[in-house]
Amino acid sequence: MMKKVEIIDVRPSNVSETGFFCYMSKMKSEGYRRKLDWVRARFDEGMKIKMLKLPERGFIEYIPGEYAWRTVNAKGFMFIHCLWVVGRSKGKGFGAMLLDECIRDAKKAGLAGVAMVTSEGTWLAGKRLLLKQGFAAVAEAPPSFTLMIKKFKSAPSPSFPKDWVARARRFGKGLTVLRSDQCPYLEDATRTLLEAAAEKGIRSRVIEIKTAAEAQTLSPSPYGVFNVVLDGRFLGYRYMLEEEFFQMLERR
Repeated sequence: MMKKVEIIDVRPSNVSETGFFCYMSKMKSEGYRRKLDWVRARFDEGMKIKMLKLPERGFIEYIPGEYAWRTVNAKGFMFIHCLWVVGRSKGKGFGAMLLDECIRDAKKAGLAGVAMVTSEGTWLAGKRLLLKQGFAAVAEAPPSFTLMIKKFKSAPSPSFPKDWVARARRFGKGLTVLRSDQCPYLEDATRTLLEAAAEKGIRSRVIEIKTAAEAQTLSPSPYGVFNVVLDGRFLGYRYMLEEEFFQMLERR
């Protein structure tokens, strides 16, 4: 029998006190501040964040698909940005509980279903839990992304664009980091890459993604909110330490 746990509904009125799950130990950091400002701006678009009450640790963040900060066409669906259950809270059914919160809200809003981008790499949740909860894969994209959906009624399925290579090529020579404030870890991730590029004498620039539309139209991977492009080729979508970046340079 699953342990009962309270779910905190993060709202404009309490987000300053509850936070948004990530970076809670670094609330004075630039990354936390930027994410907090980003969250406050998303509430008017219908975004919701639900967190397990401590000592359990987990959360879900979702928003109507037209406002999704992923490189997808998901209008008419509720779109999950993040779903995490961590540490000792894993394996207790809390992931399914958080998914149910999203599904209920999507049905209440009259939407056609729920969608989420997963990855079997790192930085995003995998698809195993979603498959167990009745989701199905409708699209894939390199290097490891799957678009998962659960439909409530007949409607066109969400989709990925097809021009990934062309999207990366448009950024040309040097290192380009496309970043947003959707994840508080991206401030440090961007700084690390810029410092590593400088050490190797690589020209670099940062493109700030400031709207969902920019995430959907500019990003060279489904992740949308953080992408690394080197000399017109997609290099990665997640936090990299300097040594890993250097190893990627050697393998090119």
